[in-house]
Amino acid sequence: MKKLLIWGTGNLAKRFMENGCQGEVIGFIETHKSKEIFMQRTVYSSHEIPKEYDYIIVANSYAFEIYSLCLELGIDLAKVVFLYGIKYRAGCMQQSVLEEILMEKNYTDYCMEFGLVNDSFFRKDMDAYEKKNKRPNFRIQKQYMWPIISDKYACAGTAGNYFWQDLWAARLIVNSGVKEHFDIGSRLDGFIAHLLAADIDVTMIDIREFPGKIEGLHTIVDDATGLCQIPDGSIGSMSALCSLEHFGLGRYGDPVDPEACFTCFENVQRKIKEGGRLYLSLPVGKERVEFNSHRVFYASTVLECFSGMRLKEFSCAADGKIERHVNIHKYDNDVHNGEYRYGMFHFVKG
Repeated sequence: MKKLLIWGTGNLAKRFMENGCQGEVIGFIETHKSKEIFMQRTVYSSHEIPKEYDYIIVANSYAFEIYSLCLELGIDLAKVVFLYGIKYRAGCMQQSVLEEILMEKNYTDYCMEFGLVNDSFFRKDMDAYEKKNKRPNFRIQKQYMWPIISDKYACAGTAGNYFWQDLWAARLIVNSGVKEHFDIGSRLDGFIAHLLAADIDVTMIDIREFPGKIEGLHTIVDDATGLCQIPDGSIGSMSALCSLEHFGLGRYGDPVDPEACFTCFENVQRKIKEGGRLYLSLPVGKERVEFNSHRVFYASTVLECFSGMRLKEFSCAADGKIERHVNIHKYDNDVHNGEYRYGMFHFVKG
């Protein structure tokens, strides 16, 4: 049985293990070691990799960096399988070896990543269909081929962090009984759709263009930092789900301004009237900016910034589930390791 090392300790590594492999997984590798044990196995740093192994499986989104590090460390690339993250194939590319050690599910993921449709199950399934099909109109024709190999082992859907935060906020807003709601930059095809389905009129502001007119949705294309379009004390129900952490970083074409999100925090409080409610979602954990993507906040920082409002609930979405009524300081030292935790704050003014 071949001895395997898995480079990665995040969701991709977990997926690899759940999919199954042919071999003995003798440990995991982290480029910068942060833990001793992962999935009941030893974790090694990139500079203490055991010498006795047959293959290293790179189940990590930072594959290009790991590729460069392998060259620097003199690791034999013929013994390294890169599952993701490199735009071209590298490392071990022997089909017989890949099929053997990756097994069906992981091998399908590999083929999908590198566009190897004919090396996957697709060709076998097509041959089987052609042998069994008796209907002339439904014979396979080259000009109508539409190969898809991504769905065979996919779940029926996803219930990740966005799912839970959207559901959390939508339920609270619908149950509050409001008929009009204001939003800043949340997900149109998730959260906003939930509200529209409940016959709640939504006014949404976003710096990006909207895809078109939607019944019940009123749109404002503008930078929401100053909220200058909204009178003070006029909003009874407002949300911003995973949007304000991006303000001022230039990612969406907005002006670079380190204070932009904090300025918006102040303005949001001014715009909400007494008794009005705010539903806010932001990445929480060890406080930092990950330029130019987003900021991560201490939950306590968010409370301080919204000192003019009363916190009714602080919950978190992470790892495909929701954790309700969390202690404000529980995740102050959490660095996430590639999986973000969204803090969900329900505030009331006054």
